[in-house]
Amino acid sequence: MANHKSAKKRIRSNESKRLINKYQHKTTRNALRKLRGLTDKSEAQTLFVSVSSMIDKLAKKNIIHANKAANLKSGLAVKINKL
Repeated sequence: MANHKSAKKRIRSNESKRLINKYQHKTTRNALRKLRGLTDKSEAQTLFVSVSSMIDKLAKKNIIHANKAANLKSGLAVKINKL
């Protein structure tokens, strides 16, 4: 258990940040599933803009790796172009 005041504060702040990161990551994964399930190209293109922005934000905050973000966006772009 933490003994210093700063260590206790760090534990609290880490927990709150973990919950925020978990929420953002889960929201992005749900948006990805929704986008992959679409069959209308115009609707998929509009959703792709917001999903790619969400992916970029996760990569910027190191919630996911930058290469994974690039792979996700590339795969989604290929899927949308095939529609």
